[in-house]
Amino acid sequence: MDLVSPHPFWLLKNGLLNEYPSLAGDARCDVVVLGAGISGALISHSLVRAGLDVIVIDKRDVGCGSTSASTALLQYEIDEHLIDLTRRMGKRDAERAYRACHASIDTIERLAFEVGARCTFRRKPSAYFATKPSEIATLRREGEARRAAGIVVDFLEEKEISTLFSFSRPAALISTQAAQLDAHRLTHTLLHDSAGRGGRIFDRTHVDEFVPGKRAVRLKTDTGHVIRAGHVVFATGYESQDFLPRRVVQLKSTFALATERVTHFPGWWKQCLIWETARPYLYLRTAADGRILVGGEDAPFRDPVRRDRLVDSKTARLEARFRELFPEIEFAVDYRWAGTFGETKDGLAYIGQIRQMPRCYFALGFGGNGITYSAIAADIIREALAGRRHADAHLFKFDR
Repeated sequence: MDLVSPHPFWLLKNGLLNEYPSLAGDARCDVVVLGAGISGALISHSLVRAGLDVIVIDKRDVGCGSTSASTALLQYEIDEHLIDLTRRMGKRDAERAYRACHASIDTIERLAFEVGARCTFRRKPSAYFATKPSEIATLRREGEARRAAGIVVDFLEEKEISTLFSFSRPAALISTQAAQLDAHRLTHTLLHDSAGRGGRIFDRTHVDEFVPGKRAVRLKTDTGHVIRAGHVVFATGYESQDFLPRRVVQLKSTFALATERVTHFPGWWKQCLIWETARPYLYLRTAADGRILVGGEDAPFRDPVRRDRLVDSKTARLEARFRELFPEIEFAVDYRWAGTFGETKDGLAYIGQIRQMPRCYFALGFGGNGITYSAIAADIIREALAGRRHADAHLFKFDR
């Protein structure tokens, strides 16, 4: 299945950063990681550094799936408000989930600099706007709940917003724990570092037979080569759903555009990350070279052809909405694209095992938090393979 429309910005911008061969013979290893996007890169890198013999397989080129379409806003906020998540799972676990996402941004920053990733990781404040006056009380309570969980956040009233931005909104939450990066470049850098530590990466290699067992897992490619591994990690996003006995995600398409380089940003305070309470929400960021990335207009996914037919109309709507917010910012649209992702019932990812598939681990259902959840998954799965239970593993289990 095509995960993205034909022209995702990061792939066009970066080109082919590293080349990897397809699998040319049988192999053995401790762990096979299926998927060489940002999730597979973070997970496999963590396992390689832990001393495991790891093979990474992808049926596409490295980083050419959903990762190439990500707008890569790094936010600790889950698509479900903390106050709503508290009603679902209790105060203690809801706060743990938010703090885990909060800490993951620090983890990603540290890792990016450790491997020398030229992924333009930049700290940015994040602004979350109330769309309607009726949401003011909700945002105020949400801010209070986050502060009670130990998360720094400021509540802005309409008058304060008008002094910082070229538009007005009823209220906003301002967070300092946020960032932006080039996920495609980070993926390549992590895999290159893993290869230097003994990891084996094979792209354009399609696994068409998968047999889990009590002592090992056997995978066969469409060219007849066999991999025998102690464990398998599915880091193939919502495509992992094909291996599960029941559906755990709802598929959505999201649309995005990137502008030409912009040098002047009147009315955009600190070029912060922007999103809103409306669902589906609009989200905005800048890139290191001055481009503006605008995303949103999410819609239920049916098939890639129908999704791609909507790219022009959906991104035209995104462009119009941006111009309403920032009428003084002059820009021209350079790229338009779409991607598909999976949402869960509570905004939390699914990370871990299912009873029917021994020796197999999954990481999927990331919604709008793909990179932060991937960092969390890397820690949880590494600890599980070492025979240790991660303190946050229960938050993301399948039978929660």
